[in-house]
Amino acid sequence: MSMALKGIRVVELAGLAPAPFCAMILADFGAKVVRVDRVKSQMGTDRLGRGKQSVAVDLKKKEGVEVVRRMCSKADVVIEPFRTGVMEKLGLGPDKLLSDNPRLVYARLTGFGQQGPWAAKAGHDVNYISLAGILGQLGRKGERPYPPINLLADFAGGGLTCAFGITMALFERSTSGKGQVIDSNMVEGSAYIGTWLWKSRPMPIWGKERGDNVLDGGSPFYDTYETKDGKYVGVGALEPQFFNDLVKGLGLSNEVSQFDDPAEMRQKFKERFLSKSRDEWDVVFDGLDACYSPILDHNEAPLHPHNVHNKSFLKDAKGRYEPAPAPRLSRTPGVDEVYPTPRIGEHTSEVLQEIGFSQNEINSFISNGAVENNKGSSKL
Repeated sequence: MSMALKGIRVVELAGLAPAPFCAMILADFGAKVVRVDRVKSQMGTDRLGRGKQSVAVDLKKKEGVEVVRRMCSKADVVIEPFRTGVMEKLGLGPDKLLSDNPRLVYARLTGFGQQGPWAAKAGHDVNYISLAGILGQLGRKGERPYPPINLLADFAGGGLTCAFGITMALFERSTSGKGQVIDSNMVEGSAYIGTWLWKSRPMPIWGKERGDNVLDGGSPFYDTYETKDGKYVGVGALEPQFFNDLVKGLGLSNEVSQFDDPAEMRQKFKERFLSKSRDEWDVVFDGLDACYSPILDHNEAPLHPHNVHNKSFLKDAKGRYEPAPAPRLSRTPGVDEVYPTPRIGEHTSEVLQEIGFSQNEINSFISNGAVENNKGSSKL
């Protein structure tokens, strides 16, 4: 089956979370992704390596740098996750690589970006969404801001946004014939994801302190509730017709209106949801449009009938589930099976041969430690 990014060659400099996710997206839709790993690394930290190849290179050796430079001269995209200035110090900055390959899309995926007083600072997701003005809007009333794991900056504002930038640059290249540099940083990416939070401020759903507004935990009909069996459900009955079905399902049609005191309404909802198990509530709301849903954990979600019907999750060779590529393209969809994560250095010799190095040169690189070849299947 034809895939949307078939024929696109990507070099990914190994990193954590956002860059691996960005490269996985490209691989899922047909790109050939080669991850450049460090030598002497027995166990990689990349759990987003499905469908990629791996070469192990020592970038402290000039031969190792030359190997990566040659790879990029043959590539369409390079993704680098280092702090500003690192690639330039290695001799792999955009000026050099774009001089070698003017069609190269050079994606720089960092926390704080290439410019500004914080550009060289270390950070993680919590720091990026803090500076972006996002974290300050998340959390319950009267409590400290609460980071949503590392989803917003690393994956939404980082990896996904960078993949979007890469596809735009590749599309533009189809007319100009030229590559370009992408400054994809997680502060700006997270802020951009949250644009609606700024643009919607004049709406009446805001105006109170954090955690006391309609969508941030202040509304009892847009919240989560515990059930009798210690599980949870979510409700989002904002519109009157959905609210009516919600209170109908709860047996509260004659006791609650949407404009009642929020604290009293929340207490009634809380008590009522605690009277049945989550599965029992699933049955109650099955025929109602109440914007109700069971809150599923990562083991339950792949087994839900809706997700099973849509094949929303893929199963690997060991029977473990993981999300399928999204969105769905009708003619050129993403992968429909879980390809293995590569062993570090598994494809070193193969890739170096493809980019024009002779076997004697490869053997020399291996003997002096510039690269490692660890042919074998992944255990991940």
